[in-house]
Amino acid sequence: MSGTPTVYPADPFDPVEDAKALKQAFKGFGCDENAVMDIITKRSNLQRQEIAVQFKTMYGKDLIKELKSELKGNFEDVIVALMIHPVEYYAKQIHKAISGIGTNEKTIIEILGVHNNAEITAIREAYEHLYGNSLESDLKGDTSGSVKKLMVALVTAKRDESGIIDQEAAYQDAQTLLRAGELFAGTDESAFIAVLCQRNKFQVNQIFDEYQRLTGHDFETAIENEFSGTAKDVLLALVKCIRNPLEHLADRLHGSMDRIGTDDTTLIRIVATRSEVDLGDIKEVFLNKYGKSLADFIQDDTSGDYKNSLLAVVG
Repeated sequence: MSGTPTVYPADPFDPVEDAKALKQAFKGFGCDENAVMDIITKRSNLQRQEIAVQFKTMYGKDLIKELKSELKGNFEDVIVALMIHPVEYYAKQIHKAISGIGTNEKTIIEILGVHNNAEITAIREAYEHLYGNSLESDLKGDTSGSVKKLMVALVTAKRDESGIIDQEAAYQDAQTLLRAGELFAGTDESAFIAVLCQRNKFQVNQIFDEYQRLTGHDFETAIENEFSGTAKDVLLALVKCIRNPLEHLADRLHGSMDRIGTDDTTLIRIVATRSEVDLGDIKEVFLNKYGKSLADFIQDDTSGDYKNSLLAVVG
């Protein structure tokens, strides 16, 4: 399923000229932020990597380090997010979600829940390369109980990706889940985790339908009834990723701006990483669900170069 990006490769494209223009933008007192913005937000990630290579060749300096020393605040974070390869950026974001006090489980689910096995494997390898630890062991060290089991199951990236729907098997799984949860006292969390993390996503949606037919209520209600706290939140987020990843990402964007203060990390991450994938589709879902465009939300919630850089990417 190919999505609608908001950022496309520049054509024509000259990495040498772009490197020169960026060097020029850094000259003198202060930085020409608009020049930086015009170049970085209007190139694909691959083109930005080429510019960085040319910059290093021509000036012997690391472009990302130069950008970090010239820019500041959230604007710097947007530009750096756009410069880093998405896989490496996801690995860094997961590390950030694990580090410090407490764990940001919703960020981890957002990243692992919308990617396929090959993408999760690439993120896992990038994480190991960056931090010298396996992502699985860091997640194990930072979570517990059913949340830990769920995270490990997701990060092993063993989901069936055949896309085949087997109605009989879906009916059997729905019955298994009913017995593992609502039908008896206690909850067999492993059954829930196995189904949500191993079956292909079309099949899981079929299982949700069968479950609703058997019980008269949706699968989310079963999770509400059987789980509590973080485990409940994380499972509900994963169900949303499986049901409708675009809506999940639209909700995450809305959630980053609908309260006092902005969750800048989430806002920047989704805008930067989905801009060449499906941000156009996420924008459409966002507008339909919230009756106001993503750009209008950003306009109201952010300011200055930070706002302008996000709007340049969102389109």
